[in-house]
Amino acid sequence: MGGVNESPNYVNLMKFGSVNSDGSIVVTDSLLQGGIMSVFYLGTLVGCMFGGCHWMIGSRFVNGLGTGILNGIVPAWASELSDHKSRGTFIAMEFTLNIFGVVVAYWLAYAVRFIDNGYSAFRWRFPIAFQIAPLIMLLVFCWAFPESPRWLCKVGRNDEALYILQRVRGTEGSDSGIAQAELDGIKAIVELEKTAEGTSYFSMFFGRKCGKLHNARRVQLVIWLQILQCWTGIAGVTMYGPTIFSIAGFGVDKTQWVAGLNNIFYMFSTIICVVTIDRIGRRWTLFYGSVGQGVAMFLCGGLSRGGLDARASGNIDGANQWGAGAASMVFIYTFVFGATWLTVPWLYPAEIFPLQVRAKGMAWGVVGWSIGNGTLTLVLPYIVNSINEKMFYIFAIVNVISIPIVWAFYPESNQRTLEEMDLLFAADELWTWSAEKKFAELKEEQSMRAIVNVHSKDPAGIEAKAGSSHSHVEVSKV
Repeated sequence: MGGVNESPNYVNLMKFGSVNSDGSIVVTDSLLQGGIMSVFYLGTLVGCMFGGCHWMIGSRFVNGLGTGILNGIVPAWASELSDHKSRGTFIAMEFTLNIFGVVVAYWLAYAVRFIDNGYSAFRWRFPIAFQIAPLIMLLVFCWAFPESPRWLCKVGRNDEALYILQRVRGTEGSDSGIAQAELDGIKAIVELEKTAEGTSYFSMFFGRKCGKLHNARRVQLVIWLQILQCWTGIAGVTMYGPTIFSIAGFGVDKTQWVAGLNNIFYMFSTIICVVTIDRIGRRWTLFYGSVGQGVAMFLCGGLSRGGLDARASGNIDGANQWGAGAASMVFIYTFVFGATWLTVPWLYPAEIFPLQVRAKGMAWGVVGWSIGNGTLTLVLPYIVNSINEKMFYIFAIVNVISIPIVWAFYPESNQRTLEEMDLLFAADELWTWSAEKKFAELKEEQSMRAIVNVHSKDPAGIEAKAGSSHSHVEVSKV
């Protein structure tokens, strides 16, 4: 929508602004512009119940519905197919391809701006209509995708689940038996969760009948992690990139291609997350991301102010230098975000919920994403018009605040199986250190119980098999 918002025909048709003689856009109705942007996230949140701005709002509402469904399903599906040692890597790969789509969309919008000097309706209608092409491809090829083995176990189709696990885990050499052991662990959890109560959205949110699962805590964690992600500044940088670069002192044409170049760097930065997410964990990924993003946003605000002051005083060369510095900070911010905060808020809800409510847990994550993006895109035009470059300081402060929040409330999910997450959230206290302490205690109890079970089944041969049996049972139980 960044390129669409810069189309003169679109601005005039939506009636939220006017076009200057040099082609620059003047927004006169910030509420309408922000509302058209934010209603997409309202559609994502609640779905669809029911020419001009009314048509555009309605279409984005429906579009938001489909996007919300995909956002709720794809990460959970990928996490349930992936091995716990590489779960983060696979989901990070999804976002590399996701941002590739953003890059294609942006440069497509940039290319059509030259048709009829940018005043044609084709400039904004074609980029929106082009979204149909990949959706048709998805509709055709999704029938070949394997079903989640955990969902298959949940509905009693264990043979199909084992077949899929064998295909994705392997059956030869060192991989022999891994699929069966994982299936046994999944089946054990399915049996335990059959008697679980409190699986409705209402019960999950308020923690009714959840017992030691503490689903309400998990719901709050994923909602607020998504809201924090949105308010670290990426929605503003991505959707209003051209406006932000204009504040930095760039002209209309330069603003467009610099914003597109920023998206390319954004795409490549996600590859870093693919490599690091399962090595350093979720928490440390968020920590170093918040530091880098916060510093970049603070500096971007100061450098942008320097560019605006220099341009106001007639010092064009100085304004360009200040603007180049501000633009580099936006590039750095986007690069760091793509390597850190982009992936974790989507990966975390796909990991931490029990099988019985994992899809609903992802849905609660989408709720947080919808609230965060919806509120930000609604108020961002007002923020830009009111305080200009000072909006970067708001984003910087949010990054600083996120560090103690993640440290205190978000336990590490890296290198832990999906079936272990109930142990991780078994503690009654909210703090991460309490969660880790309780997890260690329960794992030790689980290991001792496994040894006792082996003793009772094979007392004569236990001495010779103690080491291997302990290892095998622990894998099977987890």
